[in-house]
Amino acid sequence: MDAPDIIIAIDGFSSTGKSSFAKLVAKDLGFLYLDSGALYRGVTLAAMEAGAIDENRNIDLPALEKILCGLDLHFERQGDACVLYSGSRCIEKEIRTLAVSDKVSPVSAVGSVRNFVDGILHRAGESRRVVMDGRDIGTSVFPDAELKIFMTADPQVRASRRAAELKAKGENVDIGEVLRNLQERDYIDSHREVSPLTKAEDAIVLDNSDMTFGDQMEWIREIIRTRFSSAAPESPEAASEPQAKDGAR
Repeated sequence: MDAPDIIIAIDGFSSTGKSSFAKLVAKDLGFLYLDSGALYRGVTLAAMEAGAIDENRNIDLPALEKILCGLDLHFERQGDACVLYSGSRCIEKEIRTLAVSDKVSPVSAVGSVRNFVDGILHRAGESRRVVMDGRDIGTSVFPDAELKIFMTADPQVRASRRAAELKAKGENVDIGEVLRNLQERDYIDSHREVSPLTKAEDAIVLDNSDMTFGDQMEWIREIIRTRFSSAAPESPEAASEPQAKDGAR
């Protein structure tokens, strides 16, 4: 469907399907998709490989700062997708492991790391027509985004989705450990001092616990039609209250 030159910011908790949903939205609209979480995972992977974070998740800040000075993270298109590279090395598969997931929250809470990632995202968003997902896109990175969505789902549903994803990649996982990791990440992300995970005041909540991707796409198409089509109400009050389908709270 058609849409104007806007930024769509999708924030929310881990394993709510933000990335999969954002990719579908970008493809549907012909927008560029950018995964901010992949960038934080890329920094985390670099920190792990350089020994800047240990098994207890203690961070060597001087070492991490040195890594950031020489780190070249960028997205490259592969078909309809953008995959993450570190220099000439594709790291898309390596950043999706549970080992990286276990350490990404403390790394992403470091202010210099967030500034590093925000710089990449700001440059990518200059042309608008992008869909970005993460945890602070609508509140910190692009507070002026024209459409903000905050995704959530029942923790047990999220853990089941994440465990299935990891098993499909050949990892042996325990769903209890996955749930623990998600709950811990939720707490860290929501309580960090720098850009904590929180819903922007003007974001629309999408609870997809019981929704298929088809349901979610129907939901956002209606949002876009209501807000941005020529038939949409002209008053700010009317435009800010689109008639969303089940799943929006």
